[in-house]
Amino acid sequence: MADTSQPVRRAALFASGVALLGLLTACGSESATSSGTPEPGSVPPPGSARSSAEPGAGTAAPDDTTTAAGAVPSGTAGSASASARTDGRCHTNELRASVGRVDPGAGQRNFPVVLTNTSGRTCTVHGYPGAAFVDASGKQLGPDPERAPGSPRTVTLAPGSSAWAGLSFSSPQISGARTATPATLLVTPPDEREPLKVRWTAGEVPVGGNASSVSLTALEAGTDP
Repeated sequence: MADTSQPVRRAALFASGVALLGLLTACGSESATSSGTPEPGSVPPPGSARSSAEPGAGTAAPDDTTTAAGAVPSGTAGSASASARTDGRCHTNELRASVGRVDPGAGQRNFPVVLTNTSGRTCTVHGYPGAAFVDASGKQLGPDPERAPGSPRTVTLAPGSSAWAGLSFSSPQISGARTATPATLLVTPPDEREPLKVRWTAGEVPVGGNASSVSLTALEAGTDP
């Protein structure tokens, strides 16, 4: 009778070996997966190194409300255009200056210095004009006039309307001050830099000495006191 136990034993050993090999392969695969090396096609977890290294990672999407550099935000566009508007002040090129008739009294010589609106718009003047006597070469004669005490006010000038300020000084014949005869009176409107030129025809003015002061009042509406 033939012994059939040997083939059966070899088949059992072969089956056991195949099972053991399969178990080892499965363990190795599980170990590789848990080591942090993702399998092909797997999705990396949030916050992983791969997420931050992807194109665009860490870069915020464009914000539609962000203003480009150099652009004017919509909320300030009106302010920018408002700053370019013409203000209400009368400018030098909108005015004409003149000197009225002398009004002598108590040893004083008083002159109205008149500013007239020659523009086509209504504008305002406020406070004191500037004034200076100069000779034919443009050299100033004497110090700047002093501001007389008063309450400056805003005067609104419609086209053709005027405002005046009083220019006063002691009569040189009485005061004994050193004198000169100006060629021109320079009149600068309030808050302006460019003066208006008025030919001076009223003779000598004090330019030196203790009694040489000249005063100027704030502007008022009209052409004379």
